[in-house]
Amino acid sequence: AVPTAEQLTAVPHYFIQSHEVSSPLSAADYEKEALEKLEEQFLLHDTVIVCGGSGLYLQALATGLDPLPPADPEYREKLETILETEGVDTLAQRLKLIDPEKAAGMDLKNPRRVIRALEILHAGPIQVDKSTQKVRNFKVISLSLNLDREELYKRIDKRVEQMMETGLLDEVKNLLAWRESSALQTVGYRELFDHLDGIYTLEEAVEKIKQHTRNYAKRQLTWFRNKGEYNEVRNFEEALASIQAFMAKQEI
Repeated sequence: AVPTAEQLTAVPHYFIQSHEVSSPLSAADYEKEALEKLEEQFLLHDTVIVCGGSGLYLQALATGLDPLPPADPEYREKLETILETEGVDTLAQRLKLIDPEKAAGMDLKNPRRVIRALEILHAGPIQVDKSTQKVRNFKVISLSLNLDREELYKRIDKRVEQMMETGLLDEVKNLLAWRESSALQTVGYRELFDHLDGIYTLEEAVEKIKQHTRNYAKRQLTWFRNKGEYNEVRNFEEALASIQAFMAKQEI
């Protein structure tokens, strides 16, 4: 959901409603554009906060991504056929069997991401030249917010209700023409598209959004924890203390 007008006024935000739904933004695209924005910001500020939920995109910005193998058209066609005839759950189950760790950190209801993950695994590992690995001219402290599970779920439910109250359904109706876009294969849009197709009542769709968001939050926490480079914090005070300790070390 888009931050409120008050939030956008209080703190400058970037990459909010900045790209067309019809133009996919890959992690590599984001890396390039976000690094350009960081260069601008570091001319004005010593410290910049990057906030987001997609671990892959955060990794792309902080350390860069390993090169990916090219797509195999025949294998892609096979996966697309399975998607069309059996659905994304069959593909997700295949991914879980091949690489449970990767599956644990993904939105398994997003067919485009599941298919690409299977393609990469199918291609096998590629040789990475260590001498060409990316170097960043800034230091990073990575924080992962890990609330009490009951509190987290309460906040998720409240956030979904706020999104509905502020017009999410109307937004989805206006995006029907682009419903196959990869940007819309995400929690919140999928369930309301299904509602508009008559699969769910509106109440059922809202409950599905809450449930799927809770599931996604659990996968995110697993992904961040498995990376091993994120400091878990439970509130603003712990986050601030971690940042201050990190910055104090940089000044020594």
